[in-house]
Amino acid sequence: MLFSSTVFLFLFLPIVCALHLLVRKELKDYTLLLASIFFYAWGEPRYVAVMLLTIIINYVGALWVANLNSKKKTFGFTLFLSERTKLNCSCSAAKLALLLTVLGDLSFLFYFKYFNFFVENINALFDGHIDFIKVIMPIGISFYTFQAISYVVDVYREEVEPQKNIYKLALYITLFPQLVAGPIVKYHDVADQIEHRTVDFEKVAYGVKRFIVGLAKKVLLANTLGAVADKVFTQPIDQLDCVTTWLGAICYTFQIYYDFSGYSDMAIGLGSILGFKFLENFNYPYISRSITEFWRRWHISLSTWFREYIYIPLGGNRKGNLRCYANLFIVFLITGFWHGATWSFVVWGLWNAVFIIIEKAGRNMTQNIGTKSSPDEAASNLLQRYDKAIHLLAPLRHLYALLVVIIGWVIFRADTLSYAWHYLLTMFGVERGETMCHLIYYVDRIEIIALTVGIVCSAPLCSKMLEVEGRSRQLRIAAVNLWLLALFILSAASIAASTYNPFIYFRF
Repeated sequence: MLFSSTVFLFLFLPIVCALHLLVRKELKDYTLLLASIFFYAWGEPRYVAVMLLTIIINYVGALWVANLNSKKKTFGFTLFLSERTKLNCSCSAAKLALLLTVLGDLSFLFYFKYFNFFVENINALFDGHIDFIKVIMPIGISFYTFQAISYVVDVYREEVEPQKNIYKLALYITLFPQLVAGPIVKYHDVADQIEHRTVDFEKVAYGVKRFIVGLAKKVLLANTLGAVADKVFTQPIDQLDCVTTWLGAICYTFQIYYDFSGYSDMAIGLGSILGFKFLENFNYPYISRSITEFWRRWHISLSTWFREYIYIPLGGNRKGNLRCYANLFIVFLITGFWHGATWSFVVWGLWNAVFIIIEKAGRNMTQNIGTKSSPDEAASNLLQRYDKAIHLLAPLRHLYALLVVIIGWVIFRADTLSYAWHYLLTMFGVERGETMCHLIYYVDRIEIIALTVGIVCSAPLCSKMLEVEGRSRQLRIAAVNLWLLALFILSAASIAASTYNPFIYFRF
């Protein structure tokens, strides 16, 4: 069930909100849990069992981890490397329990998301003929698996108490606003809200406004620009020219932003209506002046998850520069692979890793210059010149970041690496198609308007539109409400009139 569908907007959501507001406080969690399971079962009824098994594994695993943590037990074993060499190893019993629980979570993810990929590549690499039934991936498995892992890890770190009520843990994992496409909600961020939360008029009003903004971003901008991008990227490469490929790349750049940030806005809005406060997931990523800054602003919940549960446990930047670069490489390799089981996603992750590491190395070199003991005056002058150059080059840095991001999205969107390669060669004028469609085939007046609005709204020019302060407050409230009502009507009309309504991140 899509948020931008008539069934959700005019049937499911009103019924759930009414029940949640009307039932007694002690029944609210159970009402939301049943609604969330129904929401998931609407599109994937056969995979509800997988999600329920994930809940049970992490419920039992977290209690097991907490119990062993309290007893401080250790587990030892001997690893025989050869007849004369042996290695004595030990770890806490709680860590072993954590490892087994996480492996249980990842086993579902591996089978449903990566089984086809590995078998196909083994067949290709060894000219094998392993027969297998293609596995269909449950929607949202990447998101709710990461949430489950964050819960059991938080319990192991003793940052939260294990949830004794399995229904409340199930509510955390299945909560429908963020179930199938995020944002990834870490357990320590909402643990108190699961136990104690309130619903008031202010939260509901903000949630409705935020939901409408997200719906408009998704339906009016992402869908419109997505239609253009799909037209371009489904053309044979010999029917594209430089201008058309740039059009497709730019449209996809804004489609994926408004598709995913629109969904996040709707999820945050729904959470507010139900009494939850979810953290922001996007912060105008296309105004970034580096790829490092881009990843601080793009899909923030995924970036922070990888930082807290992979990058820092690997050692972060605490064990020297080379180890830091290796850790960044590993994180972005996993980031690419997390998005999907194709080589295009892996290369996209590594593309980002290269620039992240280069930028990190540049910062390290600058810091080393600044910390040299002598000559102090020369070092100070060099740093001043460096800071001045950075300030003057700010527009170029912005263009650099946008260019890297757009090239990355081409790799991300292309069906194969070969297509992405030739697409990029055409973008930069190295190759030229033999037969080409006229540009009017791809865009019309509505799509040009959508692209213009999308470019303007990708910067924080309209960020204060939902805030009403100062003089003539009542007049401004009325203006904002009328504007939101118009957006909702336009979005609803667009949904009713169009059959094109995909969510890009559903397949992750």
